[in-house]
Amino acid sequence: MLRLAENTTLTIGGDRPVHRLGFGAMRLTGRTGPDRAASIAVARRAVELGVTFLDTADSYDLGENEKLVAEALHPYRPGVVVGTKGGQVNLGRDWIPLGRPEYLRQQAELSLRRLRRDRIDLYQLHRIDPTVPLADQIGALRQLQDEGKVRHVGLSEVTVEQLVAATRITPIVSVQNRYNLTDRRSEAVLEHCERHGIAFIPWLPIAPNVRGGTSRTDAEGGADPVGTVADRLGATRSQVALAWLLRRSPVMLPIPGTSSRAHLEENMSAANLPLGADDFARLSAGWADR
Repeated sequence: MLRLAENTTLTIGGDRPVHRLGFGAMRLTGRTGPDRAASIAVARRAVELGVTFLDTADSYDLGENEKLVAEALHPYRPGVVVGTKGGQVNLGRDWIPLGRPEYLRQQAELSLRRLRRDRIDLYQLHRIDPTVPLADQIGALRQLQDEGKVRHVGLSEVTVEQLVAATRITPIVSVQNRYNLTDRRSEAVLEHCERHGIAFIPWLPIAPNVRGGTSRTDAEGGADPVGTVADRLGATRSQVALAWLLRRSPVMLPIPGTSSRAHLEENMSAANLPLGADDFARLSAGWADR
């Protein structure tokens, strides 16, 4: 039976142990009808497979994504951690940071209602608003903590300097930056997280060009390293990409998202993929862009 390995865990904030392969709920859609039923089934299947960390945001489908997560999983199983995000609005194709303290407080209250929680396990600032002092934005989240409405605070798409500055105001337990086999521009942030025991949650953990099999040679001019490793292990390219992330760092917490049960089960199998040191090194060198 497919299930995540029991020893592949990390602890968020010192008190929330989760499996290191989570689930991103953004792609779950449908307000009514068959699409919604299918999305609910996928979320439930993720937890059945051993997923204990799910990621959502108030801006996904104008809050409906949070409602869907709650409909699928409430009452939540013991040990299931739901992280959500606030501080960014989605207007069609445009994503706009919005970090005014009163807005962050309002959105946290709405997320509590939609998720049917008394306290949000992990509340992440979706984007730092450049028009609002960082201290005001993090201060609003600290106040929510002091009131017992938020347990832990995280950040998304930040630099090391921003992370350090935020930590002076309240402990930061997670960072959610874009990072994958072909995009490692957040390497310095990841290394900082490793040094300080901060969970690193890479969004877009499977790059489209890796999933789609775009031709790429390794550092020695050989064949596409992802395809080569996948063929040798009898795995898919997506599984190899996820296995690479899990081996890259003990604080890594990938959250591959999908609305397909088959793809969900494929992704979760990556936690048990035996990616050796030689394969890891070849993949790291073969996709060395920063």
